[in-house]
Amino acid sequence: MPTRADGAAFFSENCTSCHGVDGRGGGPASSGLSVAPTDLTTLSVENGGTFPQARALSYIYGDPENSHLARVMPEFGGEMAEDLVPVEIEGVLTPTPRELAGLLFFLESIQQ
Repeated sequence: MPTRADGAAFFSENCTSCHGVDGRGGGPASSGLSVAPTDLTTLSVENGGTFPQARALSYIYGDPENSHLARVMPEFGGEMAEDLVPVEIEGVLTPTPRELAGLLFFLESIQQ
């Protein structure tokens, strides 16, 4: 199973340019974006105190049901669809790309 440290490494490699090293959205590329990056440390606060696993998974992976929405963030699902691990998402074991599972564990750990 992936760990929070695995997720932190993935975050460092793929997310810090926009979300910053602290996940608050102040990365070096953020000033050039048309939409400010989300503060990833407040996802639980904005969801009534519970980390929104399914919503985060769907957004990062690239939800085809929301493909009509304007996105600035790249979709990562196509790049990591082969190595799946079972992750309990809102009470349901869900096949999840290993790297994304680690990223979810990391994001949950940085919540305020």
